[in-house]
Amino acid sequence: QVQLVESGGGLVQAGGSLRLPCAASVRTFSRFAMGWFRQAPGKEREFVAAISWSGEITYYTDSVKGRFTISGDSAKNTVYLQMNSLKPEDTAVYYCAAKESFTRTAVFAITPEYDYWGQGTQVTVSS
Repeated sequence: QVQLVESGGGLVQAGGSLRLPCAASVRTFSRFAMGWFRQAPGKEREFVAAISWSGEITYYTDSVKGRFTISGDSAKNTVYLQMNSLKPEDTAVYYCAAKESFTRTAVFAITPEYDYWGQGTQVTVSS
């Protein structure tokens, strides 16, 4: 069983930055592709960013390209989402997700593909 715990959310003004860590309790973190999703009130959960378990490949939804960066630290079993130039439309609950993968360069952008989810952390961007 894999447990994921997100943190780092909060209230920030437009143009500001936040970094969201997601700590994973798993023995072989290096075999898990990771992703970040978000869900705004009244909307479906949407893909934000993903990283392959090797760290070689990253993938972003168009609306965050150039502003958000996903990265991983296998020594700490942690994946991060660095969010810069935040906009009010980035306001949402952000979720971390993990999928066991046997392909070092595979990334996943579809919600049902992921096996494990964190509880989410609220990010609010004021205008």
